[in-house]
Amino acid sequence: MGDDFQLEDNLFISNEGDGNADTPDFSDLFEDEAVTDGASSNASDPMETFQKVDALTTAPKPYFKNANYYQDLLKGEGEVSKRLHSTLAGFLKADNAEDKSVYRNRLIPIYWELARGVTKRLGPTLPDPKLLFLRFGIVLPTVLEKEQRLMFAQVPRDNTIDQPIHYVDEWLSRVAQGLVNASATDETKPDARNEKSKVSRQLESAKGKLEAQLELIRTRNREMSEEEAELKETVLALLNREQRYEADNQKGPYDEAQRASFSQINQNLRRLSNMNRELARSFSDLERYQDAFDELKEQAEELGENVQAMDTGAAVEEMNTIQQMAKLAVGRQGNHFPIFTRQYFRSGLSSVATRENVNNVLAEVERLDPSIFHRTFKQKTTRIVPNVILLPCYGDQGICWEPFERYNRATSRGRLAVPMYPKELKVAVISALGDLRWQVAKEKAAHYWMEEGITGWYYQWFTEQKLKGDVKDQFIQDYILWISKESEGTQKLDREVRGIFWRYMPFPQDVKDMLKNRGFVYSELYKKDQNRAMSDGY
Repeated sequence: MGDDFQLEDNLFISNEGDGNADTPDFSDLFEDEAVTDGASSNASDPMETFQKVDALTTAPKPYFKNANYYQDLLKGEGEVSKRLHSTLAGFLKADNAEDKSVYRNRLIPIYWELARGVTKRLGPTLPDPKLLFLRFGIVLPTVLEKEQRLMFAQVPRDNTIDQPIHYVDEWLSRVAQGLVNASATDETKPDARNEKSKVSRQLESAKGKLEAQLELIRTRNREMSEEEAELKETVLALLNREQRYEADNQKGPYDEAQRASFSQINQNLRRLSNMNRELARSFSDLERYQDAFDELKEQAEELGENVQAMDTGAAVEEMNTIQQMAKLAVGRQGNHFPIFTRQYFRSGLSSVATRENVNNVLAEVERLDPSIFHRTFKQKTTRIVPNVILLPCYGDQGICWEPFERYNRATSRGRLAVPMYPKELKVAVISALGDLRWQVAKEKAAHYWMEEGITGWYYQWFTEQKLKGDVKDQFIQDYILWISKESEGTQKLDREVRGIFWRYMPFPQDVKDMLKNRGFVYSELYKKDQNRAMSDGY
């Protein structure tokens, strides 16, 4: 870049010494159906949950020791880099609010144009300044406080917690490699992926099916083991006949309880016979999925080692979607300035939506709403965690972009987006989960969503109260109160809403046991639970 990007008054030089299709029919989503060929299964063990992580930082990376950080970011980006440079200089030099606002508004579209350009360079050799630009929105280190530079340098770079929580650069790379499908948009565009990327995507899909089938086999084996244990216990009790002293301690006949176990043993054997047929069918399906996976793996090897060739065109289109996600997360009245600066964010690392921080909030919410990620498929309930994309923006509310993929409604992860610099991190994550709750329930109820399930009950309450605005937005705000306040016994919700949530999004039993002693309203809800359980209607 030479001297083209050196400004007067050393504005950009640190003086601190350390900064050198068609709409699908959703009616079959929750029914017993087969996975569509080519659909990727991402179902995980229903017994798993998010676990909190303690290691929130690592040893600082030397990102900002690079004296040419800014030049390296703009290097090779062409004319847009010059426009960003001159506009950013004007913004930083402006000495009145009106001029600053003008430059600020000009910077927003330039930033996103530059982001699309940097996206084309995705790959293992992407320089750190470009990576941090996509990941955190950092353009110029000297507009950060010294403590903020240290903060970003300590954020773990790689995904060591093995959860589908992605920074923007990671997500775009996965889209470019064909490991995940591009996020749905209103406009349907042809798939321009090359053959290698197509095979890579199919291979990942086949791998997902294989893993899901293995999990199904594990589940059925657990069920058979439980049935076998019950049978063994019954048979052992049957074999323990009473010894009769009057007959020289010879064993006597079966007593009444033992004779009654004959029918129990027959029931065990019938159930085991049915389970055995299901298990045999599962192994047959497993063999078929394994053959398909092996065939695709051979195709991938024939196409060469670089199966996951970057399709940067797809990544650029996804960046456009990321921009739309950020607009929704920020909202109409929010701060749409996309560059991280100290004047817009004064909090510490605990308030930043890093992967580790978001994981810990998800763990906390899942503990209070255990079925948040549950989905029923083939009469089996599995836990499917959505992909979470961390957006480098100042929005305050997370969103659910799609509850599941358009053409893989049964087992796909869907997408949540969480702004990285919110006022309250917990609220931003909970709002995304509330959005997910609403959308999944609405799709489950289909065109009866205003009459059935949690959306139906909530919509009827909303209309009876003659409330204005979007019913989903009101639901999300109430969900935030449900998780953050009502779970602690602080009554913030309308009585009817509390009853609806208690019924359809119940807290775990230990929380209910605590709440029953925290006020009359919770005690009454607890009693209703017991009455429903006694009448088998719950």
